[in-house]
Amino acid sequence: MSFFLPYQAAWIRDNSRIKIMEKSRQIGMSWAAAYRAVSTTACQGARFDTWISSRDETQAKLFGEDCARFARVLNQAARDMAVEVVDRKEKVTAHVLPLANGRAICSMSSNPNAQAGKRGARVLDEFALHPDPRQLYAIAYPGIMWGGTLEILSTHRGSANFFNQLVHEAKHLGNPKQVSLHTVSIETAVAQGLLSRLKKKWPQDDPRQQLDDDGFLQSLRNQCPDEETWQQEFLCQPADDQGAFLSYDLIAGCETPEGEAWRTDLRAAAGPLYVGVDLGREHDLTVLWVVEDLAPLRVTRRIEVLDRQTFAAQEAALDALLSNPKVRRCCIDQTGLGRQFAERAAARYGAHRVEGVSFTAGTKEEMAYPVRAAFEQKTLRIPADKAVRADLRAIRRETGAGGRSRFAADRGPGGHADRFWALALALHAARPVQTTAYTGALL
Repeated sequence: MSFFLPYQAAWIRDNSRIKIMEKSRQIGMSWAAAYRAVSTTACQGARFDTWISSRDETQAKLFGEDCARFARVLNQAARDMAVEVVDRKEKVTAHVLPLANGRAICSMSSNPNAQAGKRGARVLDEFALHPDPRQLYAIAYPGIMWGGTLEILSTHRGSANFFNQLVHEAKHLGNPKQVSLHTVSIETAVAQGLLSRLKKKWPQDDPRQQLDDDGFLQSLRNQCPDEETWQQEFLCQPADDQGAFLSYDLIAGCETPEGEAWRTDLRAAAGPLYVGVDLGREHDLTVLWVVEDLAPLRVTRRIEVLDRQTFAAQEAALDALLSNPKVRRCCIDQTGLGRQFAERAAARYGAHRVEGVSFTAGTKEEMAYPVRAAFEQKTLRIPADKAVRADLRAIRRETGAGGRSRFAADRGPGGHADRFWALALALHAARPVQTTAYTGALL
């Protein structure tokens, strides 16, 4: 066990029937969980297979590859890992690793129905990032009734997520499920030797080789898009979903799986394109967000972020988009310095294609709620990008004097929720435009 860091070894040795780890990102726990899966499933007398559920196909493959490496090191692999159909009804495939003792490890993506009817150990990796963690737990848990363990590992994804409910129950409500809970923040991982392991992987000329523990932690914190991301992704503190306009579950439900391409050649778009432009100059970012209308879906095709660029450079970026005849309409934030920008674009491309929108309390509310409706109805696709996620989370709905709503966001190092408003403007551009037909009636 000296090969593993203390927190990894503690997880591997823990044979509790149900165990949960709330963890920081990138501390090597999927790797440690893969070793445990092989060592327990490949042992003599093992009675069950192990079923791994990852958040997407890419992660399922990577987890399976880690298992295959450990199986070769331990001389326990019967054959190479292969993709096999494990549920014909649900059309589910898995990366299956046959072991020398006749058992197997099956690593698959997030379809919870694939867990139904299967007995044996379960490993639910990045549990909070699954589309429906509650349903996944409900289907996976009965599979260990005849034996085996249920292992759940995840970084938090908002206070309303079912993963946080399980952790809260174990910590504060008497632990009725008798869970063995492990908590490993980035600070804990670094204190137990993570940085030394990382330095062995980095090139010798990597400037991070010079960092000590405190310097490394500070560099991670500085590079986070905001404080909420640092607290949640690295310190195991779930973000508060009560005050946020968009919960993490809503956002995750519309994210394109990591590793799956979301960009495309705009000239090859099958549907019409719509553009939203949130304009900035000194303090805020300029963001150009392009969606393709594939009714009922609106699919993100491009997000361009310009930081402190000249207006000439910003106009050039917009011209490159509007010169595409597939772009039907563009809405531009014309508040303050944006008015001239919007007017010049309308003069070049026509008022029927370019609309300036002044940001007021009323127009912000008019644009914000369709964004949330799109997330709630899952009619939107966005990239799984931490900067996008941070901007979407930054929006807060507040009640001002007289009971009027206002939408505010703290300005962080990544902007002022600029990506949220660019998306809102793009969806605003894609809305059906009301026209008044001439009836020929005389006044």
